[in-house]
Amino acid sequence: MCAHYDPQTDPARLKSFFGVSDVPLDLKSSLWPGYLGPFLRKHEFADVGDEAVPLRELLVGSFGLIPHWAKDATIARNTYNARSETVHEKPSYRDAWRQAQHCIIPAEAIYEPDWRSGRAVSTRITRADGKPMGIAGLWATKRNPSGDVIHSYTMLTINADQHPFMRLFHKPDDEKRSVVILHERDYDAWLQAPISASRDFLRLYPAENLVAERSQQSLL
Repeated sequence: MCAHYDPQTDPARLKSFFGVSDVPLDLKSSLWPGYLGPFLRKHEFADVGDEAVPLRELLVGSFGLIPHWAKDATIARNTYNARSETVHEKPSYRDAWRQAQHCIIPAEAIYEPDWRSGRAVSTRITRADGKPMGIAGLWATKRNPSGDVIHSYTMLTINADQHPFMRLFHKPDDEKRSVVILHERDYDAWLQAPISASRDFLRLYPAENLVAERSQQSLL
């Protein structure tokens, strides 16, 4: 499970690797649940037939899904990762899943605890080729009583017990999990995929394409 990551906010890298030119302003360089971060979704007007409308749009939302029925935004502290095995039935995620509200979360790195020494060591995980990660997720919107719209997102996770790389993290007796890191060739297909094809994208990223280093950041 991933509760801590570094979002990709560099304008040049967002344009080069994700094809978006809007620049999110005043975002933190490292995010925890409830913080604001960038995510990409299918443009809300992508199907109107106007060639001037891009397929992807970049929005800023809460890291942690806030369903329309939530009383307040504090639910984001518990909805930042959605288990792919139960996402279709959990109240917090099922509407976004059933409506195929797919998103891509641009990340420079994710952090996981390495317990092999007997204590938690914060570990920074990146792509071996130096490119940013595009993490598969779901997005939602909620309208406040004042009329303001709140965007939010969650990362989809899958079992990684047998993954040579991701199984190294978390406590020894815990189930090993991994976020879904998409291949660039699948970005547009994921954003446009119907619910019937959603699970086709939920695959583990090749272990040889990931690298880890001890982080200087605290686990808390």
